[in-house]
Amino acid sequence: MKKITLMVLALGLFLASCTQKPVEMENPLLSKFETPYGVPPFELIKVEHFIPAYREAIKHHDDEIAAIVNNPEVPTFENTIEALDFSGKLLTQVDFTFNNLNQSLTSDEMQNVAKKIAPSLSRHSDDISLNLQLFKKVKAVYEQKDELDLTPEQNRLLEVKYKNFERGGANLDIEQQDKLRAINEDLSLLTLQFGDNILAETNNYKLVIENKADLAGLPESVIQAAAETANGAGMEGKWIFTTHKPSMLPFLTYAENRELREKLHTAYIMRGDNDNEYDNKNILSRMAALRVEKANLFGFKNHAEYVLDVNMAKNPETVFEFLNKVWDAALPIAKAEVTELQKMIDKEGGNFKLAHWDWWYYAEKLRKEKYDLDEEMLRPYFERNNVRDGAFAVANKLWGLNFVERTDIPKYHPDVEVFEVQNPDGSFLGILYMDWFPRASKSGGAWMDAYRKQSEGVDPVITTNFNFTAPAGDKPALLTFDEVTTTFHEFGHALHGLLSKCKYHSLSGTSVARDFVELPSQIMENWAAEPEVMKMYAKHYETGEVIPQELIDKISNSGLFNKGFTVLEYTSAALLDMYWHTITEAVEHDAIQFENDIMNKMGMIDEIVVRYRSPYFAHIFAGGYSSGYYSYQWAQVLDADAYSVFKEKGLFDQETAASLRDNIFSRGNTEPAMDLYKKYRGSEPKLDAFLERNGLK
Repeated sequence: MKKITLMVLALGLFLASCTQKPVEMENPLLSKFETPYGVPPFELIKVEHFIPAYREAIKHHDDEIAAIVNNPEVPTFENTIEALDFSGKLLTQVDFTFNNLNQSLTSDEMQNVAKKIAPSLSRHSDDISLNLQLFKKVKAVYEQKDELDLTPEQNRLLEVKYKNFERGGANLDIEQQDKLRAINEDLSLLTLQFGDNILAETNNYKLVIENKADLAGLPESVIQAAAETANGAGMEGKWIFTTHKPSMLPFLTYAENRELREKLHTAYIMRGDNDNEYDNKNILSRMAALRVEKANLFGFKNHAEYVLDVNMAKNPETVFEFLNKVWDAALPIAKAEVTELQKMIDKEGGNFKLAHWDWWYYAEKLRKEKYDLDEEMLRPYFERNNVRDGAFAVANKLWGLNFVERTDIPKYHPDVEVFEVQNPDGSFLGILYMDWFPRASKSGGAWMDAYRKQSEGVDPVITTNFNFTAPAGDKPALLTFDEVTTTFHEFGHALHGLLSKCKYHSLSGTSVARDFVELPSQIMENWAAEPEVMKMYAKHYETGEVIPQELIDKISNSGLFNKGFTVLEYTSAALLDMYWHTITEAVEHDAIQFENDIMNKMGMIDEIVVRYRSPYFAHIFAGGYSSGYYSYQWAQVLDADAYSVFKEKGLFDQETAASLRDNIFSRGNTEPAMDLYKKYRGSEPKLDAFLERNGLK
């Protein structure tokens, strides 16, 4: 009865907040979204709506927290822990909408909103985490948890909420709490600035080619795309290449002009390191120092200890042991690859030593020589719509899901596609947005997020974002095989959000340990390369011919090609992240000297540049992966082990698929990650399958 009363009260407060004042009625962010399935009404939302919406939503959340604190009843799970989880829905609606649009469709005005509102959000978060009266109520419930008749999910929510208060500073003294507030506010602004600088550096650089001879070696489709980029920039008759990967990587792979390859790749690796207004070196050094200060407040020696305390790995020593094993296995393979590529250079009469801007070019030539395979042979079979439908087909064969395109649902950009996701019986499961191509207003890379997370009675609205090769001329978007696997990867994240079946918002979907969140995404990559699956989606864009077995065999045979490079490039970044965040003194380091010292200490070879140099390492300085970039590789261990069950029992074995859904995809953070994994697999994962898959054993 109390639970029903509480939910009615929360609903009443939410509706009241949407109708209190005329100004709120005019703000679409503060009303219930009257759209199909309650997606954001993008066409009604203007930049000027966000700051007043944030202010009103924060005020409303403050009132909800005050109601919990001032409740005269004895603290219970329902009136304290559940009430906390049910609170803040209006703020979540505003914040999720803003954050997703700021990533996918930003502008100077949107970035200014972010900078203005970040301190307020930081203070609001700290006001809750550091509310002593609220913490006393949470603690009172936590201390009687063994006497409460809680479900496993309720027990998990209680543990997570209590731990969040501890990690939020509730046990610190007043002086320490004041220091924590200042650190959090500084970090929130520095994080935004770091990301804005990378976007500006990426958008500002253009390699303009005027002489057609400088395009030698490039496929016609790449040349045409560069011409269209130039036309869009008002430079008709020229060709433009950028540091966006769909533009840069084909140039590095095929352009014969070595000097221009050097110029483009150097521009890419120097982003944020150009001693200009967008320089990130001081920003990241300050962030690393502030993170040490914050960790010290909680009794941890460094930031990594603080972060990993709630992850599967638990401590930095475990992560270093794991990464060093991989590094030691990959380094000799990468060195052997250097030797092989240098031999090709020498054989061609090149009078130079292999450099980082040469790797893609000569690796592609060597792959063609060894396996009679190059990327341009594959692209015609990887038309973007077909690849997307292939991912959908896998989800259908595993779990009976159906994806119906909807053209009547609001979207924020013409490039975006919207799909209604249905259960096997045709009932509604959620909404999936797919945003495919790069633009100046969009962050780089690929990611998944939510406009609305699943919880009891609430259906998810999920978004996936890519920066893929766009259509050029009369050709549709033809993907590289790497882009194909990225499609399946982000789709795996999307399924994690869509298949979530949790009662509580804060536990649902992808709200899991950082080194567990990549398992659903990376296990989906496996199906992309399976011959049986490839024949479902890999069809020539002109003839409809299914990819021939000969090409599939070549892809399979070349599976371990260039693995030394890819593993070393990634592992070096994961180690760099860990070294930045195992600093034990809150001092600001010279960012480049620090990075160089670490690369030398690791024995990094000159021919490979760390996947993300510190000044543009957005995962750890503008995202949520600080002390967590290792998690992609960690999850590869999990997914290699987890996918082996399908290899044994069948790619679409229904019993295994049901177990994967019931124990991993649908469970969110309702149990510790390792417990969920063992329920699916029956045992803890082993490193062997990962090393074998990557040719490191």
